[in-house]
Amino acid sequence: MTSITTKWTIEDYHQMIAAGILRGRKVELLKGEIFEISREGEPHAYCSHEAGKYLTLLLGERVEVRQAKPITLPNDSEPEPDLAIVQPLGRDYREHHPYVENIFWVIEYSNTSLEKDLEIKSKIYAEAGIKEYWVVNLKKLHLVVFRDPLDGDYGTKFTLTTGAIQPIAFDDISVLVERIINK
Repeated sequence: MTSITTKWTIEDYHQMIAAGILRGRKVELLKGEIFEISREGEPHAYCSHEAGKYLTLLLGERVEVRQAKPITLPNDSEPEPDLAIVQPLGRDYREHHPYVENIFWVIEYSNTSLEKDLEIKSKIYAEAGIKEYWVVNLKKLHLVVFRDPLDGDYGTKFTLTTGAIQPIAFDDISVLVERIINK
């Protein structure tokens, strides 16, 4: 007997949410599959919150820093990155979550979900065309930067523990790595 995995569309997922089927469950849609989201431990919650405040101050009204909110991607994915740095479209987000064209970059903080964030999510974000993706490894306290999406993967990947980085979308801004990883 062959087993068949059911794939869900974003529309299916939204209907399940509206019907209350997923009530009380912390989940996200990744390439048509529904995954439980790991609960945030104290380091995860602290670091992502502090980095969100820092980026908001640094980038000002040029962006909106959304913390743990969904983004809608064309590959039947609706992940909830820890931080999504997006266009400040105000009330437009009452009608839809940010789409790829609204996203400058996303950041995930990883402790127990490191493999998922480095492997599965990096490919989903690259396939969708997210130009820049950062993963903060909370165990080793370093920042993994993915850039240049091409053919479902990122062409550039590097790791930082100190210094500054200029986001692709804002090369006039220097982001202090220490403020992102909160050493």
